[in-house]
Amino acid sequence: MKIVLTIIIGIHGIIHLFGFLKAFGITEFNEISEPVSKPLGILWLLAFVLFSFSLILYLNHDNWWIIGSIAIVLSQFLIILFWQDSKFGTIINLVILIPIILAFASANFNQRIYSETTKILSNPTSLNANIVTEQMILHLPDPVQNWLKNSGIIGKESIRTVYLEQDLQMMMKPEQKDWNFGNAIQYFTVDPPAFIWTVKLDIKPAITIVGRDKFENGKGEMVIKMFSLIPLVNEKNTEKLNQATLQRYLAEIVWFPSAALSSFITWESVDENSAKATMSINGVKGSGIFYFENNGNFKKFFAMRYKDVEETSEPIEWTVTASRTEVKNGIKIPVELKADWKINTKNWTWLKINIEQIKYKMNRVGKIEFTR
Repeated sequence: MKIVLTIIIGIHGIIHLFGFLKAFGITEFNEISEPVSKPLGILWLLAFVLFSFSLILYLNHDNWWIIGSIAIVLSQFLIILFWQDSKFGTIINLVILIPIILAFASANFNQRIYSETTKILSNPTSLNANIVTEQMILHLPDPVQNWLKNSGIIGKESIRTVYLEQDLQMMMKPEQKDWNFGNAIQYFTVDPPAFIWTVKLDIKPAITIVGRDKFENGKGEMVIKMFSLIPLVNEKNTEKLNQATLQRYLAEIVWFPSAALSSFITWESVDENSAKATMSINGVKGSGIFYFENNGNFKKFFAMRYKDVEETSEPIEWTVTASRTEVKNGIKIPVELKADWKINTKNWTWLKINIEQIKYKMNRVGKIEFTR
């Protein structure tokens, strides 16, 4: 698709050059039967330059649509002036306009994510820059203490901000047979608890879906768009979504273990290898059970969670299971996981995640990383 569009823009731009050549008598261009004045010839040349520049940007920069839009407007103006001979150029302009609209939508979506991420990372925090000690975890259930010691967080400063990149496989519905592949970027803050997660999925050849999940101030949001343009899901700040998003945050603290000490989370022992965590923020409350292996590695997280947010929806079993653990930036975390819903007595694995990169900040100051 990119090669085809490159050829179309290139040829379309060159055609405009002939209008300039005809105006200055450099060559005949019989496809335009009317005479072309020199001022209009300059405009034909400018259209050629704009298309050429937009082509270079298209191959190297996401914001190519800005110059491309100007090129199309000028091109269409010239086509209208010489309508009888050049009206079919309108079709080519429309063909080029489609990817320009999609590029604009993508840029607009990314700018929204950047602004939201900046806001989350700039929220004031009351968390002190403390070194995590064994004395600080003595009040926690034994399996949680074992997990924290095994993670390597003891003796390190409390984590405040997390950046991670994920490769993932996802299924949109239980009857789906093939996985959709994609990548995601996620930011977390510990105090106040918040995250923003953006994903790009390849659904079919030439079809992409982007999504953004957000949890801030106890409120959840979910946006899914096709081509960054066509809304498929837009839900926010409902009781069920808020609780489900809070439970997701709770499950994902396994990637930044010092968050187990958060004042927003309380723990109670279940047995020698599991403990129940309950999180509460701004009136939103949710819980789940963490299961650990004997050596302290995280094994799985279980919760009764809302899969859908319709009025008649009921919470169902949701499980996140780790299959591989590694040390990343000095902290032992699960790096391969899968998520399951239990639907009609059967487990449906809908998500597989591989953590490609994770970075920790012990303060809230730093450059936002955003690669897409």
